[in-house]
Amino acid sequence: MTRYLVTGAGGMLGRDLQAALAVRGAAFTALTRAELDISDRDAVLRATEGYDVIVNAAAYTKVDDAESHEADAFAVNATGAGNLAVAARENGATIIQVSTDYVFDGRATTPYAEGTPRNPLSVYGRSKAEGELRVLGEHPQGAYVVRSAWLYGAHGPNFARTMLRLISDRETVSVVTDQHGQPTFTRDLAAQLLLLVDRAAPVGIYHGTNSGAASWFDFTQALFREAGIDAVRVVPTDSSQFVRPATRPQYSVLGHDAWSRAGIEPMRDWPAALHDAAQSGVFGEIDGNASGDR
Repeated sequence: MTRYLVTGAGGMLGRDLQAALAVRGAAFTALTRAELDISDRDAVLRATEGYDVIVNAAAYTKVDDAESHEADAFAVNATGAGNLAVAARENGATIIQVSTDYVFDGRATTPYAEGTPRNPLSVYGRSKAEGELRVLGEHPQGAYVVRSAWLYGAHGPNFARTMLRLISDRETVSVVTDQHGQPTFTRDLAAQLLLLVDRAAPVGIYHGTNSGAASWFDFTQALFREAGIDAVRVVPTDSSQFVRPATRPQYSVLGHDAWSRAGIEPMRDWPAALHDAAQSGVFGEIDGNASGDR
């Protein structure tokens, strides 16, 4: 039986990975950041012995904080990823490294192909890009890099849950129309990651996002409709109204050709995934009628 190790197990994706592995009756161990500091190479080498597949969902994801905590971001996203790749190579294991759309500059107008040169704009993006390079460099024969984006799910903070919380005590929410990407359900992503091993897909770079494209405004309107909230309560604005330390890619739509070449269907359209997420209670109890002072 294939033995899986999931790092970053306490996060939104890590928890959905555990659920996906449990459903299939797989043998797995799940370690949170408190249980395994992936920046500690000796600890990584000890913890990874005896596993066939390492799925690295551990990451420093505080995008704005990374601008002033560069060493911390690189310790997890670059050094940690490289440590896991070395351990996978030495143990004869496969590694699945979860990466991000932030490795691109967001200046494209058509979906980014998997082979597009990296050009990150932020410390977070640079740290994840370096993590990709280290994983692929340390274990080229046994490494998958899967870039994802705009994640939401049942566990942990995310944009969708934030919007539903905000609209519960105000009349409207303002959401940008000039950033485009692919809202991605972590439950779908978890299942897709495991398909790489199931189907013995060629190693390399894949884009793990739900299909289609939307602005944050589009996504919020769809989210509200699923929750029974009047979508007119979403007010359009642009990124100039939300100045943050880290630059966000304006265009984060990722192409999925690598899946097709591997004989695997890309992930389903984002509206279908959002509908299933809402119907399955991912967002909990929603008070769609609440409103308050703006």
